[in-house]
Amino acid sequence: MLLSEHTFVIAEVGPNHNGNLALAHQLIDVAKRCGADAVKFQAGVPELVSTSWAPVAEYQEREGRANSQIELNRAICFALDDLARLAAYCKQVDIPFLCSTFDPVSTEFLVQLGQTTWKIASGELTNIVLLRAIAPHAKQVILSTGMSTMDEVKAAIQILEDAGLDRQKIAVLHCLSQYPAPLEDLNLRAMNTMANELGCTVGYSDHTLGSTAAIAAVAMGARIIEKHFTMDRSLPGPDHQASLEPAELASMIVAIREVEKMRGDGRKRPMPSEESTRSVARRSIVAAGAIEAGEILTEDKLCCKRPGTGLSPMLWDEVVGTPAVRSFDADELIEL
Repeated sequence: MLLSEHTFVIAEVGPNHNGNLALAHQLIDVAKRCGADAVKFQAGVPELVSTSWAPVAEYQEREGRANSQIELNRAICFALDDLARLAAYCKQVDIPFLCSTFDPVSTEFLVQLGQTTWKIASGELTNIVLLRAIAPHAKQVILSTGMSTMDEVKAAIQILEDAGLDRQKIAVLHCLSQYPAPLEDLNLRAMNTMANELGCTVGYSDHTLGSTAAIAAVAMGARIIEKHFTMDRSLPGPDHQASLEPAELASMIVAIREVEKMRGDGRKRPMPSEESTRSVARRSIVAAGAIEAGEILTEDKLCCKRPGTGLSPMLWDEVVGTPAVRSFDADELIEL
């Protein structure tokens, strides 16, 4: 699923359903309508994810709705039964359901649900217990790498491999774990570094405002794009501000599909669409005036003019000093 030339676009709901099943169904419909390749949710039992005193992140604190992570997660997470209903609805409307997991109970739930492509959030990259729990059940893993050093990414991949997952089934997403992410910190070229050093499929999980960064990442070779979306950026909740609204999500996906066509295979060569232009825009060696048969072709007797259907000017040095094979009129293509 992830290893084709097609860029795999994950429409990330995250907590943007605000704990409302009807809203979650709307978001699934939007993802399908916009052409996303999958829609993603998050599964976590708040009491198993955070201590009672774990503080919220700075961007979550700005929202001002919770004093601790556990309080925030209780307000916006779905019960596992509700996630099962959403997975069934995704199957009904024919869009793949993906879900991140954050604890053993949620992991076992997703195993029972039959999930085969697993998304591991940036914050869980160093969670060796979770990595080892996921690997035996995964056909593919998408590993976000926000906040991580290259050594940490390599260690996580090694843990997954040691637990039985082939490296070719692991994709890594470059990511900046800030909401919204500042452009000057994106460092998109880190994708190329990871591709070269890790030998994995690479992609990009985008938390910037708008879609420019995601589109640029595709142009730079990202094979997977993950982007948060919402029905309305003005809704309360920690992730809405850095999310796309439905029309923006649709526009981003259209742009990504266009960029896919633009990328090509990297081999520099004339393309079929250029052939007609090539012949008229390039030049040929022609007679500057009348030339008699056997006359020595000196530089003053030759010039380079369009069209490019005769001898290339790159053969100039081979032509100069040779006898004319026949007589030529002015502007006639020189022959050897």
